[in-house]
Amino acid sequence: MVDSKLLSILVCPQDHGPLLYIAGECLYNPRLRCRYPIVDDIPVLLIDEAVEVTDDAEHDRLVNSGSAAPR
Repeated sequence: MVDSKLLSILVCPQDHGPLLYIAGECLYNPRLRCRYPIVDDIPVLLIDEAVEVTDDAEHDRLVNSGSAAPR
């Protein structure tokens, strides 16, 4: 579980916008359709590590299961 205080300050390194937290899985930017992995409860916010989500069903799943980081 990623610390909620940490989640409140994290933004996408590409567009500097908010990310959706997908518990135990990733941080997701629905605007750019890219996901950033979480490894050992540490978000990996490196542009080179982002995975583009091209599948519409996967995008919908991530958007519907994600929660906005607390602000």
